[in-house]
Amino acid sequence: MTDNQEPMLKDGHLTNQLPLRKLKWWHWWFLVAINIFFLIVGQSAAVLLGRFYYDQGGNSNWMATLVQTAAFPILFVPLFLIPSSQEPSTSSTPTSIKVLAMIYFSLGVLIAGDNMLYSVGLFYLSASTYSLTCASQLAFNAVFSYFINSQKFTMLILNSVLVLSLSAALIAVNDDSEGPSGVSKSKYMVGFVVTLAASALYSLLLSLMQVSFQKVLKRETFSVVLEMQISTSLVATCVSIVGLFASGQWKSLHGEMEGFGTGRVSYVMTLVWTAVAWQICSVGVVGLIFVVSSLFSNVISTLSLAVTPIASVIIFHDKMNGDKVIAMLLAIWGFVSYIYQNYIDDSKARRAQNDASESQHNSSC
Repeated sequence: MTDNQEPMLKDGHLTNQLPLRKLKWWHWWFLVAINIFFLIVGQSAAVLLGRFYYDQGGNSNWMATLVQTAAFPILFVPLFLIPSSQEPSTSSTPTSIKVLAMIYFSLGVLIAGDNMLYSVGLFYLSASTYSLTCASQLAFNAVFSYFINSQKFTMLILNSVLVLSLSAALIAVNDDSEGPSGVSKSKYMVGFVVTLAASALYSLLLSLMQVSFQKVLKRETFSVVLEMQISTSLVATCVSIVGLFASGQWKSLHGEMEGFGTGRVSYVMTLVWTAVAWQICSVGVVGLIFVVSSLFSNVISTLSLAVTPIASVIIFHDKMNGDKVIAMLLAIWGFVSYIYQNYIDDSKARRAQNDASESQHNSSC
């Protein structure tokens, strides 16, 4: 290993990834920071625009589901601009088209179902409550990563899981929480349960994507990440279109646009920018899975808890009572616990590299 090659720590194991192993330490962290920025900005903007769509008169859950993947063609731009890596696959035999098609189709269908659950949850919950409930996905992902991706449980990760679970439970039993426009307590609970289920399915999807990268695709290039995102989004978009027409909700779209609170142009722009924001978020999500791990990707998505609830209070005047504040602080505590664990793992990786370099230098003398 040369001085310009940094060891990569994925799920607690020191590895030499291709082509990531060629990156300097600060190059790798710069790549991580870009993906974090995409994820946080995209997710926060998408959730706020989604709540705005419902608040201004939109009521089609299938349309809200469709816009979460419909903007996938914009991903062809970076796919063609970023040169393909010439690094060889870690497998001697290329993955067959049939296997790839089956993986992309299965993940795409699951993504469409997950997006639908999220849309229903956002319909019944305020943006702040919705975001805080979504923090539970980190606890789910820690469990899935343990069983599927061989993620090691440390005391810090266990602490993160526990406090995030407590945060979600606090939201569930919050008597003062109400959905938008006076949604009843029963519908509020439906929204909470559906969002919780969506968070669990989302966490499972992240772990399955990581398995696909490591065990099936076996090619560590960003083009592979974009190809997976484009293919699964295409399938999810087709499923959402079928659902939109099969449910008959397409018939009410013209009336939605005419009766939208801020006008027809605003209706169209809301849907367009919601779609773009979700794709920006998706690039960050899949990019972090590729660069680090599914659990780290999920942890970073909880960082939007420091942005979305506060922004929703300012923009939508959501009620931020004491229970919500405590839940948000618990969620941030869980996030910091895992980030500190990642810092410890990274420090161990760098020490291991230094020891290996010293041993190599001593043996050559």
